[in-house]
Amino acid sequence: MSLSSFLDIRTEKKSLVYSIYYLYLCSGLASNLLGAILPAMQVEYGMSYALRGYVLSAHQIGNFLAVLLAGFVPYAIGRKNSTIMMGSLTVFGLMIMTLTGNPFLLILAFAFTGMGRGTITNITNVVVNENTGNKSAGLNILHASYAIGAFISPFAAVVATKYEWRYAAWLFAAFMISAFIFTGRSNMSSKPMKKEKGGADFFFLRSFSFWLNTTIMFFYVAVEASLTGWLVTYFNDTGLMSTSLSQSMQSLLWIMILLGRLCCAALSSRFNKIIMLIVMAVMMMASFILMMSSSSTILIVAGLLGLGFFMSGVYPTTLSTMDSRYNGSTIATGVCISTATVGGVLLPIIIGQVAEVSGIAGGIATIFFAMVFMLAFMLLKFIRFKKGIV
Repeated sequence: MSLSSFLDIRTEKKSLVYSIYYLYLCSGLASNLLGAILPAMQVEYGMSYALRGYVLSAHQIGNFLAVLLAGFVPYAIGRKNSTIMMGSLTVFGLMIMTLTGNPFLLILAFAFTGMGRGTITNITNVVVNENTGNKSAGLNILHASYAIGAFISPFAAVVATKYEWRYAAWLFAAFMISAFIFTGRSNMSSKPMKKEKGGADFFFLRSFSFWLNTTIMFFYVAVEASLTGWLVTYFNDTGLMSTSLSQSMQSLLWIMILLGRLCCAALSSRFNKIIMLIVMAVMMMASFILMMSSSSTILIVAGLLGLGFFMSGVYPTTLSTMDSRYNGSTIATGVCISTATVGGVLLPIIIGQVAEVSGIAGGIATIFFAMVFMLAFMLLKFIRFKKGIV
């Protein structure tokens, strides 16, 4: 069976969906490079834990703003123009951070990369949702594409930091440009979208189900942003691993996220998705405890493998369980993802502040609390499901 048949993509939309997958892959390349090169930037620019926390959160703030704006800008200039114009901020951000260590400009550069990422996240999720009959599989494969890019990033950082960390930033900026060229050549609409009358676009704001799913994603994004942003620093600064090995661990995390998302795509039609979410959350917590409580490299790696695998499907599976009226709307998707992104803004800052006082291990340990809250809201979602409440 071909991929297009499995995903139930109409013939005329194949090139669009495939170009969207490539675009999201390149977004994963650029966005997850940041955590991998942060130690090299810290050495050259003399960045404190607090500043590192601020720049990582600036990326998420940019992501937040762009995801929100990306729900509305297509109504003014069209999806294609929105994607290319706002997504290109990633390229500008990568260029700025290679030119200066000025704290203000670094924060601005990370914010730009976040704005590019947020734009791409919103529009790609909506396009795939609209153009694939098998939506859960389509979204899981979309996020698997992101994971492929995120997996490659640290390997490039390992090679680049042996010579010049800026090489990786320049290379991935070039990949982003190529993705925008493919997007420009696709049949994504460049016409301003028509808004429904009567304010129907905002009905979701009164939905408890919408906000429940958004809250689950809030805590998941907090966990993912903190892990991808701080993982290399944690392993490196605690002396558990060398810089190059720490960067490799980030790639290992994304290998498992990739495998997990492919598994979720394959299993999503066979098992109850809400039960799958609960199982993933419990196993995430167990894997995180194993990774944090071990001094043995083997056990640390085992915990990391489990963490990556079980966290992989939370984001796309949660999206796929939402009412199709929500994830089929750029406005609803924008509000959902931008609100969830606030978690990715707050937790990295908290980790940086805690690390200044109690060390990086204490800072990273705060991630566990986000996992606990995420599981609690998943259980509430399951209770509502058993009662027949959507």
